[in-house]
Amino acid sequence: MQSNLQEVTAINKVNQSKHDAFQAISHPTRRSMLKLLAEKEISIAEITEYFPISRTAVNKHLHILSDSGLVRSRKVGRETHYMLQPESLVQVQNWLSFFEYFWEEKLSALKEFLEEDGH
Repeated sequence: MQSNLQEVTAINKVNQSKHDAFQAISHPTRRSMLKLLAEKEISIAEITEYFPISRTAVNKHLHILSDSGLVRSRKVGRETHYMLQPESLVQVQNWLSFFEYFWEEKLSALKEFLEEDGH
């Protein structure tokens, strides 16, 4: 119980930015952007080509991803390039890993049921 309380406290400290990783990945466009940025560092102009939305909308999504720590930007001449910061996804992974036990338990029960049913 103490460990869970410490994790919640740590997560709350991380959440002091305007957006957290959970908010950032909640939108399908931002999830797609993360996949795109996982492959390579690219400019906002290149990112805009992949989405049927305006450059302003792409910029707003990138701002949320950046504010949550999931992407990083850097100036290259007159352009801004973006890249994935996968370390920031650890927060999401840690939260999901807590629930793996429940999935494993349910899948084991299903396996036993199917094996018993098949004789």
